[in-house]
Amino acid sequence: MTRGFGPGPENTAGFTEDDLRALAGDRSFRRGRTYLRAVEDLAADGDRITATVYGNDAYRVTLLPAPGGLDGRCDCPYGQEGFFCKHCVAVGLRILALDEGPDGETGGVIDRLRAETADRTRILEDWLESLDRARLLDLIREQLAADPEFARRMELRAAVERADREGAHTVRHRVLRLLDTRPFEQYGVVDHRDAGAYAAQVAEAAHAVRSLARGPLAREAVSLAQEAVEALGEAAERIDDSGAGLARAADALAAAHLEACRSARPAPGDLAAWLASRLLGDTGHLPELDPADYRDVLGGTGWAALLRHVHRARRGSPPGREGRHVLERLLRAGGGVDVLIGEMAADPEPDGSTHLRIAEELDAAGRPGEALAWAERGLAERGTDEGTGEPVPAFPPLVEYLVRRHREAGRHEDVLRVVRGHFRALGTLGAYRRLREAARAAGRWAEERPAALDRLDGTPVLVEALLDDGDADAAHDAASRLPAPLPLRVRVADAVRERRPADALAVYRRAVDRLRSRTGNAEYERMTEILLSARACHRALGTEDEFTAYLAELRTGQKRKRNLMRMLDEAGLTAP
Repeated sequence: MTRGFGPGPENTAGFTEDDLRALAGDRSFRRGRTYLRAVEDLAADGDRITATVYGNDAYRVTLLPAPGGLDGRCDCPYGQEGFFCKHCVAVGLRILALDEGPDGETGGVIDRLRAETADRTRILEDWLESLDRARLLDLIREQLAADPEFARRMELRAAVERADREGAHTVRHRVLRLLDTRPFEQYGVVDHRDAGAYAAQVAEAAHAVRSLARGPLAREAVSLAQEAVEALGEAAERIDDSGAGLARAADALAAAHLEACRSARPAPGDLAAWLASRLLGDTGHLPELDPADYRDVLGGTGWAALLRHVHRARRGSPPGREGRHVLERLLRAGGGVDVLIGEMAADPEPDGSTHLRIAEELDAAGRPGEALAWAERGLAERGTDEGTGEPVPAFPPLVEYLVRRHREAGRHEDVLRVVRGHFRALGTLGAYRRLREAARAAGRWAEERPAALDRLDGTPVLVEALLDDGDADAAHDAASRLPAPLPLRVRVADAVRERRPADALAVYRRAVDRLRSRTGNAEYERMTEILLSARACHRALGTEDEFTAYLAELRTGQKRKRNLMRMLDEAGLTAP
């Protein structure tokens, strides 16, 4: 079991090679050993350990404590998929190697690494502070020439810092260029291996917007942030964000927009209209904006305008399901549970799912009695299926909710009532089992069972239910008069074979005849199983010679199926 960093009984690193192997798997662990000499720039800040591992590229690795263990992150393609990769293993092994330091050395390896990192940082800062302006500029220019990525970031920051009304256009151009997916696309999509680099650009765009919002161009920052949010929403549909890096960068962009709004205080009506278009639109799910975050910026006027926009979408033609969801979020954020319930109850779903959501809201508000009443109403007030005229089956989670509430209160009769209604609506084997369990808990199964079997009569589920009850003879009689599928009849034959071998044998013969024309190992295995059962029936009936002749004829006709022949031989179903 892995642990967080800190002293442990085995070493001072707080984890072992076995921990690394368990996280990475044998293959990545073995490959990680070969990268031990490629680990550079090892540093520790708090509990976080970072390093660079040089392989086909230079990869940044972070090791840090996680709940119940150790977590590792790497920007290599495998690491971006969330795996503890070979580079993480290499860094972990390097730490363990440091733990085996010179004799007499004291203190944990992580503590020593923190101290060494702090020393290096202090030396670097002292040196930088000793340089005059001209020397610092020379160093920066040198880095700008050597690192195009650093140069691009500095150009954007310079544009932000120096932006006036005209300069804001330059910032806008650079920010929107950062959100352009085309440099990362292959066949119209951004693969997960490139999503991390694109997410870094989104984070840089968010930083630029946030910086702009803190100066005199906060109003321009609002409009730029809104353009960026819309661009990212459209782009996100083409990006494989399995590593979730883009989601984090999108959150930073949403936060930058909110900060810009709080700085510039845009017209509440304009902001409400834009938020409504984002919340109700179909331009992608990123970034996810929470309307509750904007209440202080919108004020009473803007909040009311946002509600009006969403109400219109909700009650449009056709009604907008997304509008209902957003409206409920707004009403929930407004803090009035009764207003929210009134809106939800105005147009309930016919299966009772709306009533369940109302019950959950009331539970969260500390009103469990009302919650139970609404859930019961959902069960009682279900709509009617237009095709059959029958009540719509209850939403399964609503049934689960009611069963749990009544069971917790020891109301077994109420549990039985709820489960009985659900069974009558569905008529499935699962619902039958649920009814049987509830009826037994209430001491009522003997009287419930006949009506339940009547509900299933005419369907193959009756046969399944009788088998599930252990009533094999009744299941056989039902299968004989109902259109039960052959696999189910075979199950019945298996159950009655010892008492009714002749009846079972007739079913087995039919099943084998159907399998003769099929190919594939699964079909061959099934045929072999059924032939063994048929042989047992012949033995019970004293007709083994008949089975021998039957088997010989079957093998002759199926001899080209070599896998079948092998399986029959292995099962002892050999030719005489």
